[in-house]
Amino acid sequence: QTVWHSSVEYFNINNVTQQLDIERYNFDYSGTSMKALTMKEIKITDMYFSQDNLYKIFADMNIREMTIADSEMIHMLCPSRKSSFRYLNFLKNDLTDFLFQKCDNLAQLETLILQKNKFESLRKVSFMTSRMKSLTYLDMSNNLLRHDGAGVQCQWAESLAELDLSSNQLVDAVFECLPANIQKLSLQNNHISNVPSRVAELKSLQELNLASNRLADLPGCGGFTSLQFLNVEMNSILTPSADFFQSCPRVRELQAGHNPFQCSCELQAFIQLERRSGGKLFGWPAAYVCEYPEGLRGTELKDFHL
Repeated sequence: QTVWHSSVEYFNINNVTQQLDIERYNFDYSGTSMKALTMKEIKITDMYFSQDNLYKIFADMNIREMTIADSEMIHMLCPSRKSSFRYLNFLKNDLTDFLFQKCDNLAQLETLILQKNKFESLRKVSFMTSRMKSLTYLDMSNNLLRHDGAGVQCQWAESLAELDLSSNQLVDAVFECLPANIQKLSLQNNHISNVPSRVAELKSLQELNLASNRLADLPGCGGFTSLQFLNVEMNSILTPSADFFQSCPRVRELQAGHNPFQCSCELQAFIQLERRSGGKLFGWPAAYVCEYPEGLRGTELKDFHL
């Protein structure tokens, strides 16, 4: 509270342990110079207190940026009035699907980082964003997110342009629950084995990261008519389709290295594709190496001849 009424604009608090009991406190937000608050490694020792008494102070702060990270935080209230938050970062806490459900007071929020928490339902995450009318960037990486499809509708913020869903537990059904206007999407390190051909059209999607999944072939661009960058490194692609750039004419860069390529007759068409693509294969030739048959293991595709 003392800092709030000083000339300090950027305030960082690191490695603090709360010792006294947590009680209700009337915080005065008026006349502050504060623009951004960062709190990291805050340890709460009081196990018996009203959650609202603690989190209301932070939820109602009249600043543009707030970070509370690595603090075992289990909850955060919706602001009680229209909030001025533009940037919220709750990295590495214990937040769950209950966060900001039916919250109408974050209409100015543009960036939300929820990496390394305990979110489980992609559908609930989508509904959380639906009332954030200005949200453009959302980081949900390193959570426990699942989506089983089954005709369940998702509802995302229409303004959302960049979404990071890497390192979760998502399967093919994730393509039934994606923001319609998304431009950059990361699904790296999930359990995706196929991009469904009848995927909902993502006409604005320009960058798609599917590295470290279970894909057996290159996906087509039927639903991604604006796609320019695709990353499918470290999947299970033995013999990639040679008609990729016909299906995806706007793609300027394909990252397909570090897959277990099977060097056989069928692979010749893909190797020729590299020659015709005009340098669109990122990492060529070092990242494109034969895995099978054993006698050719370690041979770069550019040196493979029959």
